[in-house]
Amino acid sequence: QVQLVESGGGLVQAGGSLRLSCAASERTFSSYTMGWFRQAPGKEREFVAAITWAVFRTYYADSVKGRFTISRDNAKNTVYLQMNSLKPEDTAVYYCNADVMVRATINPGNYWGQGTQVTVSS
Repeated sequence: QVQLVESGGGLVQAGGSLRLSCAASERTFSSYTMGWFRQAPGKEREFVAAITWAVFRTYYADSVKGRFTISRDNAKNTVYLQMNSLKPEDTAVYYCNADVMVRATINPGNYWGQGTQVTVSS
């Protein structure tokens, strides 16, 4: 099975930046489309960003376009989410996901990390 471990969350002021990391234990990590989802208290989990293995094609939710950047380092089995210009509404638990399905809509694969808390103060 694939083990995913997120890190890099924390408390930041509005307008600040954070970079999340997701380390995968699976040696075939490079073949997966990887992504990030987030869930705020009382809300449904939502898609944030995804990146393919083939040509590093990226996908973003409209709410984060221009502010967040997803990237990956296959040699390190790690995917990153650089978050800039953070807003209070970005506050959520952020989850790494492996084998994201990119079709008409974007849906998560079966492998989840434990989540990392991101809190943005006003």
